[in-house]
Amino acid sequence: MRTYLSAALSAVLLVLLTLLVPFGALSAWVDLELDDTDRYLAAVSPLASDAEVQETVAGLVTDEAMKNIDLGPLQDTAEQFLHDTARSFTTTEAFRRAWDSANRTAHRAVTASLHGDDGRAVTIDLAPVIEEVKKELVDDGVPFADRIPVVETSITVLSADRADELRSSFRWLRYCSVWPAVGTVVLLVLVPGLAFVRGGRRAGLTAVAVAGGGLVLGAALLRIAVAVGRDRVLDQVPGTDRGGAAAVYDALTASLRTTVWIVLLVGAVLAVGGVVGRVMTGRRG
Repeated sequence: MRTYLSAALSAVLLVLLTLLVPFGALSAWVDLELDDTDRYLAAVSPLASDAEVQETVAGLVTDEAMKNIDLGPLQDTAEQFLHDTARSFTTTEAFRRAWDSANRTAHRAVTASLHGDDGRAVTIDLAPVIEEVKKELVDDGVPFADRIPVVETSITVLSADRADELRSSFRWLRYCSVWPAVGTVVLLVLVPGLAFVRGGRRAGLTAVAVAGGGLVLGAALLRIAVAVGRDRVLDQVPGTDRGGAAAVYDALTASLRTTVWIVLLVGAVLAVGGVVGRVMTGRRG
């Protein structure tokens, strides 16, 4: 009877940790990073140097500018020139400032879309970037630069349909905050500790091994969730925006991927340590 009870408790511990790890990591991520403006900016600010983002921005700026310019047979030459100039601008400090400004505004759209009821897509408005490009071209005396319109030109990060699908999930994650992660740590410490006290060394080491296995499975589940989320988010993003949107998604979920490796390593150490310890204890007995 005691053996069956121990096996049942081990199975429960395994399942709980497998589910709590991804749930705890995601809820803490929403509360501590996605909802926090400074942490959000810290994650996406380095993307000003990302080649995919720079190319996406240069392409959008050029497309918008060429709508107001008609040079006949010189149209293609002018378009290439503007694209090269815009691409060069994306390597400057002015672009980085404009990118940060655009993303500070975008963060408000992220929180409003995921936690509100507006049903709008999440976008990054590049108007501040276009304004900086126009200013530089005008200052350099580039022909027709003054005809570049400074209007809302956006990179779509999350479509309206995907935002609607994710809204209820994000609300639950935000509500739970860091407590599922705290519960994971408490469970990880409490159950093996009680097993050591009540069942002795072998029972405690078994619980440690099972807990390690739960962490490994939970880390794998979290990694799958991040990958599936990436595919679903990018699935409805326009093709011209997909490179930039992918870079933004990867930057925002970098901490989750780091969490996967940390939890996986800790879980593997506990699982192997528990199994080896149990085997060694059995030999001594």
